[in-house]
Amino acid sequence: MATAHKGVELPTLNGRGLRIGIVRARWNPTVIDALNAGCRAALLESGVAESDIVEVMVPGSYELPFAASVLLNSADAKVDAVVCLGCLIKGETMHFEYICEAVTQGIMRLNLDSGKPVMFGVLACLTMDQALARAGLGDSPSKHNHGIDWGKGAVEMALLRTQFPRSSK
Repeated sequence: MATAHKGVELPTLNGRGLRIGIVRARWNPTVIDALNAGCRAALLESGVAESDIVEVMVPGSYELPFAASVLLNSADAKVDAVVCLGCLIKGETMHFEYICEAVTQGIMRLNLDSGKPVMFGVLACLTMDQALARAGLGDSPSKHNHGIDWGKGAVEMALLRTQFPRSSK
């Protein structure tokens, strides 16, 4: 078993045959590119084929829930899970709080309504240094690429869903 960032033992994952969507925002590209690289590496390490990773880019984090919904409902994409990657950094106005709340609620609603896992890979940071550290970049001794965790989490949750299929009431 692999050890996660905080010391929790992760199960060995076999994502062979799973199809995973990644929806990524264009804002803060240095952070998003690193998170995406970590997520993709974790998916591939878990056995997900490169051809089974469907990637979509959207203008910003606010658009993540809509694009994830499109993937979840697409007859062509046929994804088993979606990872939403975004990075919000607090500025001087309330915009940060509004976007954080909307994106959080949108992603949670998709989890519950779609019956498929949607990983909340959105950093909500006070500074760019915090965001860089959480993307595995920068000078912080505690830096760790959370994209890795979200990729593995998507596989784990997609496998959980296959273990317990929805009932046809």
